[in-house]
Amino acid sequence: MKISKAEFTRRRKKLMGMMDRHSIAIIPGAREVTRSRDTEYAFRQDSDLFYLTGFEEPDAVLVLVPGRRQGQVVLFCRERDPEMELWNGYRLGPEGAVAYLGVDDAFPIEDLDEILPGLIEGTQRIYYSMGHDDVFDQRVMGWVNQIRRLVRTGAAPPADFTDLAFLLHEQRLIKSAAEVRIMRKAGEISAAAHIRAMQECQPGRYEYHLEASIQHTFAEHGARFPAYNSIVGSGPNACVLHYTENAARMRAGDLVLIDAGCEYQGYAADITRTFPVSGQFSPEQRAIYDLVLEAQRAAIAKVRPGNTWNQPHDATVRVITRGLIKLGLLKGKERDLIKSEAYRDFYMHRAGHWLGLDVHDVGDYRIEGRWRQLEPGMVLTIEPGIYIATDNTRVAKRWRGIGIRIEDDVVVTEDGCDVLTDDVPKRAEDIEALMSEAS
Repeated sequence: MKISKAEFTRRRKKLMGMMDRHSIAIIPGAREVTRSRDTEYAFRQDSDLFYLTGFEEPDAVLVLVPGRRQGQVVLFCRERDPEMELWNGYRLGPEGAVAYLGVDDAFPIEDLDEILPGLIEGTQRIYYSMGHDDVFDQRVMGWVNQIRRLVRTGAAPPADFTDLAFLLHEQRLIKSAAEVRIMRKAGEISAAAHIRAMQECQPGRYEYHLEASIQHTFAEHGARFPAYNSIVGSGPNACVLHYTENAARMRAGDLVLIDAGCEYQGYAADITRTFPVSGQFSPEQRAIYDLVLEAQRAAIAKVRPGNTWNQPHDATVRVITRGLIKLGLLKGKERDLIKSEAYRDFYMHRAGHWLGLDVHDVGDYRIEGRWRQLEPGMVLTIEPGIYIATDNTRVAKRWRGIGIRIEDDVVVTEDGCDVLTDDVPKRAEDIEALMSEAS
């Protein structure tokens, strides 16, 4: 299950179709990053370059020159090197890039400084995203200044820079059928990992035991890496939104919040489930849990074409505020409490984000100051939560230390939405039944 060569070609053609005439786009890939001394982190390609090529080697630059007779799609990459490949793995090389990726031309990355100024010269606009890589930014400006110094000899430097993200990230926001299939698979793998964590949870075990089970399940299904650092927070750690130490011993009576998703074929899943360490919710835990689940269901019901990005979040705010009033954790009128954002003492984040090649994927949430409308092919998370810190003396002690979040990945369809991560239980009684069967 991969994106086809034909789809990568269509993506490049669509982007070039939106570019101005006599323009050029420059998309640098990622570099290997040192982890310690002479070892590197596992390489992960820049999402923009991967989206346009599927190429997964470091030290690459993609150049798009619409209308160029000698070839509109040019890739610079590492040359074949049998000795280095013996140590570090196979390379595609320029010839392989043309044959397997469908680019028009490919050159050694070492020739970039020699060839790219000639491709830039004569264009009127450069599409390039400044501010993400200072070193490469300086190289781009160096190439332009090199052309400017030759103006008296007839060289024509580009007059304008445009952020490529304006075009490319809007294109990435709408997922194709093939992308949705891959994201569904990522959701299925991640759901299986969450189910296994529920089944293996026991008081006295450590949070990292569940993290290891999750990672093992990912790898078993061909997803070697998580899409982000997994969160396994038990007890008060569940109230820390981005807790990743995952080192505490889990205690009977506590909840454990797991926020984890795999990366499959480059695409991210993002699931959160919260469940009792010992398999049974206490009355207070169950009351908060059911309230968060009600808020999530209300938000998912608002995910459909024509609704705006903010409507699902607004639905969670209403449900959570009303529920906290009913439980006695907030006092006052619902409308006034929402207006003053009193709920933020317990629910301090938004209800979701875009999802795709990046776990917090690209795409604007507002268009000209207004919340954008949802369209088929958009994929977003829905993740309301309630967090009651242990030092929150404004509530009764029995509520303190409860942290609950429930998150699913949702794709907008023609007539509503589809939950890609529905395989993992989220009704409290279903979670308790699953854990009871496993114990």
